[in-house]
Amino acid sequence: MKRILQLLCLSFLLLPQAQSVSQVRVGAEMLLRDQFRLIEGKRVGLIANQTSRLPDGRHLVSVLITQSNVKLVALFSPEHGFRGAAPAGELIETERERETGIPIHSLYGQTLKPTPAMLEGIDLLLFDIQDVGVRFFTYISTMSYAMEAAAERGIPFVVLDRPNPITGSRVAGFVVHDTLRSFVGLHPIPIVHGMTVGELALLINEEGWLRNGVKADLHVVKMEGWKRELWFDQTGLIWVKPSPNIMTPATTIVYPATCYFEGTNISEGRGTDQPFEIIGAPFLDGKKWAAVIQASQLNGVRFHPVTFVPRDIENVATNPKFKGESCNGVRLEVVDRKAFDPIRTGLVLLSTARALAPEQFRWRDRSVDRLFGTSRVRLLLRQGIDPSALESIAGRESHQFKSLRKKYLLYD
Repeated sequence: MKRILQLLCLSFLLLPQAQSVSQVRVGAEMLLRDQFRLIEGKRVGLIANQTSRLPDGRHLVSVLITQSNVKLVALFSPEHGFRGAAPAGELIETERERETGIPIHSLYGQTLKPTPAMLEGIDLLLFDIQDVGVRFFTYISTMSYAMEAAAERGIPFVVLDRPNPITGSRVAGFVVHDTLRSFVGLHPIPIVHGMTVGELALLINEEGWLRNGVKADLHVVKMEGWKRELWFDQTGLIWVKPSPNIMTPATTIVYPATCYFEGTNISEGRGTDQPFEIIGAPFLDGKKWAAVIQASQLNGVRFHPVTFVPRDIENVATNPKFKGESCNGVRLEVVDRKAFDPIRTGLVLLSTARALAPEQFRWRDRSVDRLFGTSRVRLLLRQGIDPSALESIAGRESHQFKSLRKKYLLYD
């Protein structure tokens, strides 16, 4: 009996231990609870989408329209639209919110920046959108342009902060070079920036990165209970897809490793149930590719051969690469997210794919250069250089940024 009890105790100790969950209060919640004075008596414009929700599931719009001492006069939507249902790259038209009739001005259509006409009659501009912690996710560019427009019109700009889902402790990747500034890389920050949207807003504003040196009257409503080491599934918050193909918090982890395949003729998994987690093409051998990558001894991740057929998925993917064709490739399984290095993994994936199919592999030059923020990746991998040399360059650039960002961090 004693031996049985000992074995039972040992078995319990060997079981995976449940992670503690911290209940984070997002900026929108803190605004309503403690800092309502910021919007009281104001005509408010709100930059929002489907992620602009309180922890109880209510959308911020539905809360603000019930407040008698605040007037919500305009909404602004980023890429993918106010409801987050438009596929990547699809231009959005201005419309009206179904229940209230409030205009929803598209910031991913005829203009990326609020126009003076859009801002007419607005006393204060709010930003409340969930980011994914990766520079080429376009919501932070939308925030920057909106902050610039507000500064030019003398309108206060308030950011309601939200968690960085891949933690605020990792900084990695290349910094955008001036010649490659674009909507997927508007400012000189690395691929994995390790900041919240509120911290980024402070950085952009205080470093003078808004056009013509304008400076916004900026206020960040901080979260309560968020720590830099927290992953999204440790916040206690409900996950709402920030875009059609960022399906789960797990997708955000691999996204900075696989999104570069958008800049190649290899599928990044759009048109499947696991975008960015599976990648492949008809001309690849998935088993051989998985074996080659596995031999690279990348930390924290395993690679499994897969075959998939991209398809149209309503409100998710339209005409994905290789639609209706059988693609062979790999599925990434992150087994240790702390050890997983997305930049190194991405470089190895690109290098090995090119080596296995040199005749078929193609770059989409401008696209991949903008995603990386530099043309060196494409040019040096084309020469057959080992990815470790590129890792060193990226490491130096991200280290310099890490020093710059220190004074703008709001959380421990």
